[in-house]
Amino acid sequence: MKTLLRIAIQKSGRLQEESLALLKETGLSFSNGKDQLKAQASNFPVEVLFLRDDDIPQYVEDHVADVGIVGENVFIEKQKKNTLVRRLGFAKCRLSIAVPRSENYGGAKSLEGKNIATSYPVIVQSFLKKNNITAGIHEISGSVEIAPGIGLADAICDIVSTGSTLLSNGLKEVEVVMQSEAVIISNSKLEKVKQDILDNLLFRIEAVKSAKNNKYILLNCPNEAIPKITSMIPGMNSPTIMPLAKSGWSSLHSVVNEDDFWEKIDLLKSFGAQGILVIPIEKMIA
Repeated sequence: MKTLLRIAIQKSGRLQEESLALLKETGLSFSNGKDQLKAQASNFPVEVLFLRDDDIPQYVEDHVADVGIVGENVFIEKQKKNTLVRRLGFAKCRLSIAVPRSENYGGAKSLEGKNIATSYPVIVQSFLKKNNITAGIHEISGSVEIAPGIGLADAICDIVSTGSTLLSNGLKEVEVVMQSEAVIISNSKLEKVKQDILDNLLFRIEAVKSAKNNKYILLNCPNEAIPKITSMIPGMNSPTIMPLAKSGWSSLHSVVNEDDFWEKIDLLKSFGAQGILVIPIEKMIA
């Protein structure tokens, strides 16, 4: 029987969409119909399980799934015997304390003696202990933002992306407890054949992530500018340089990091670069 690596992902929502998109970008091909709870890749030894986000760490610990893609906040909150394998760079958010907008907040010590509503009691308790604060924790699931408005709590601790939900409920963000993003977790005792499959998948993921963080750049430049330009955009090893029909000019091909893109484009132009083309990279393997 063929060995499969079982990957648990969220069964609905943004995290599911982005997790599936990542797996497909790594070359995995599978179909998942509406309400389908599992899907097997046709071209890679992987089976995807669609589960509730909060349940994934438990399923991974119990070896029902070998690995899972979850929010880092869920991984930390559940305190299961899982290993954080890789941060994925998407589904970024933060877990924050929020209080009514009318309240005059004077720092973390203002939470002393207050009641905090949250779906993340473990993380909140750790935050309170770190700041030497004694406060009550009221654990609820869902609709946390309504708690202060109905007198259930004085403050909340919940996931924040844009802050619009807090605003619409008369709250303001006052403390960032932790930053979170999608992560890959695994159980601590993967058998070798499954670890090899996971390592192969991680290699593909890194190629996809590197491609997203970089652009392929082509430009024409005077030969005397080549040393300056190559020192600024050295690429993966060194740029490719080819002479043009125009005497004294060359075509230079390299890779530029997305974060430095606009700053370096302006510098390249100041060095005399012309005909600059910037092309997305589908996969990038160092």
